[in-house]
Amino acid sequence: MRLPLALSALALLAAASLKPLTPSEIVAQAPTTAWRTIPAEDVLLIDYQGGGRTIIQLAPSFAPVHVANIRALAGGNYWSGASVYRVQDNYVAQWGTNDDKKPLPGSVVRKPPAEYTRSPRGLTIRPFAYTDSYAVRTGHSRGWAVAQYRDGQVSLTHCYGTVGVGRDLAPDTGMGGELYAVIGHGPRQLDRNIAIVGRVIEGIEQLSALPRGTEALGFYKEGTVAKRILAVRLASALPAAERPSFQYMDETSASFAAYVRTRANRQDDFYRVAAGGVDLCNAPVPIRRTPAP
Repeated sequence: MRLPLALSALALLAAASLKPLTPSEIVAQAPTTAWRTIPAEDVLLIDYQGGGRTIIQLAPSFAPVHVANIRALAGGNYWSGASVYRVQDNYVAQWGTNDDKKPLPGSVVRKPPAEYTRSPRGLTIRPFAYTDSYAVRTGHSRGWAVAQYRDGQVSLTHCYGTVGVGRDLAPDTGMGGELYAVIGHGPRQLDRNIAIVGRVIEGIEQLSALPRGTEALGFYKEGTVAKRILAVRLASALPAAERPSFQYMDETSASFAAYVRTRANRQDDFYRVAAGGVDLCNAPVPIRRTPAP
């Protein structure tokens, strides 16, 4: 016996409404209350000669001195003539002047403290439900993936797109003039050994798609570079109408909880076996571009 057409349509709608959502669908359907705006002074723009842009969100709550240096360097046009000079496969792309003799803006701290970890004081950490190989616990705080260790200290984590400060051997901590972005599998062994200052939130392909350097550690041959940098600026230095604007998903929201849960337990059409877990780096905090205010 056939169902009346109207009932058949209702049955199809009911079935569609029960169809498991993908992580992308959860993000797309998240209400405005699930999002937090990234301040313009925390948005760093890297424009390249010949076109293209990489946009970085800075993390002043975790590396305040290094981030203050980066802001000062951007404001002082320090990276004029800089370049991407190292691209190591499945590891990092690195850029800067590669010149420790270049004059610095007066406010730059030449030898910052080792901002590799910080106290958990003042942080509310939403626990991540899955175990981690590098820390006793992990979670999210202020839109960042964090790891906590036996001594109670907290660090940001090296995941795809993480931006850190290049440095020489200890006790050097790097002042922020040489930066790198992770373009491969998250090298978590670097956590607590280098100052993490942010993450790429747009334009990672400007770095990850570059030809790999042919010299040791992915450096380019002397006299050659991967890409020239035209300008590095804070979004706050641009007129309001020209500033790119971004939001991150609040880790305390129901949407974020559903997003992480679904990343670990995919049940949409492609998947037949749910993983039952997810690595911290494989559940990146969702970021979205928004109209300029």
